[in-house]
Amino acid sequence: MSSFRLLILTPTALPTVSGNAMTAERWRRSLVGMGLDVRVIATEGLQPDEMGNEIIRFKPDLLHVHNAYRAGRILIHDALSRAWRGLPLIVSPSGTDMNIESRRQPAGEIVRAVLGRANAIIVQSEEGRARLAEVIPGRMGRVFFVPKAFVWLGEEPSNLQGNAGTDQVLFFMPAGIRPVKGNLECLLGFESVHALRPQARIVFAGPALDGNYTESFRTEVNRLHAYARWVPQIPPAAMRAAYEASDVVLNASFSEGLSNVLLEGKAAGKPLLASDIPGNRWPVLGDPGDPAMGVLYDPKDPDDFVKKALLLIDDDPLRRKLGDAGAAYASRMPGPCDEARALVGVYEAAMAASLPGQEQGQRIKGQGRQQTANSKQ
Repeated sequence: MSSFRLLILTPTALPTVSGNAMTAERWRRSLVGMGLDVRVIATEGLQPDEMGNEIIRFKPDLLHVHNAYRAGRILIHDALSRAWRGLPLIVSPSGTDMNIESRRQPAGEIVRAVLGRANAIIVQSEEGRARLAEVIPGRMGRVFFVPKAFVWLGEEPSNLQGNAGTDQVLFFMPAGIRPVKGNLECLLGFESVHALRPQARIVFAGPALDGNYTESFRTEVNRLHAYARWVPQIPPAAMRAAYEASDVVLNASFSEGLSNVLLEGKAAGKPLLASDIPGNRWPVLGDPGDPAMGVLYDPKDPDDFVKKALLLIDDDPLRRKLGDAGAAYASRMPGPCDEARALVGVYEAAMAASLPGQEQGQRIKGQGRQQTANSKQ
């Protein structure tokens, strides 16, 4: 394998601890270990001219955009067309790209523009592949499957339990605070859980990613501070200890691709409580014949969330059984090196199949103008 320079664009990157940031860091570490020169850039708040200067300085051989809408939309600006013209583009769309942004305008045009420009598109679940076939049916020949891995970034201790007693049951929800993650809805549902089971506690961990939603969440978590806590940032090296200190790992998302949280929760041997959405079913229920590794609840029914949370609180043997099944499954999952080798295969295929730079630049530039016009209507 020949070495090359890779620029990964992601909405957020370390030191911000988010799912996107952790994925990009996992890729960076594994790919650097394989001899690539890798740089990760967070696009949130970045201006097009700043992005162009970064590309010119780093001189990448190819771009990998992780999240078509939130990270890829910067590429449609005219100010960037010359800086990245001719570079092979790889896109790994998020669950939000496929399930939410692609269904609304003008975001859907941006998602399709970025995916349409891509020389290769990465999916990490069969559910993601099926959804892509609906979003970009004419581009499925450019879609590659890459197995998803997890990695712990350190062994630092965590004080997730705080002063909790030994009889308490701690729910842990690591996720950036934004509407698609359902943090606020989960918190309000947990108020009913705690009223019925006073030993129940919950810790949310993740950065503020949406201003108005975060303020509403902050107000409620302060009101419910007796049993609910928000830790905006847990150091990446302490995340393993945080998972292991919990009793139940939560995912309350309204849209997911393949959640890092659910994979990490299984790896820590913890039972999962997750919203019943397409992206969450496989990591919780596994393949046909696998034992369940958690419990799903209807995200449109607050009473069902309470019912399933009570089930896990009241049945300690069930929690152990689900957690053991998850740990056994995680032990058979692909590792970071497997994921990195598959990524390199996609990169090499994209570079070999890249289109002439002039055609690429003109196509996305035109789509960007159309998007701008639509935004003004």
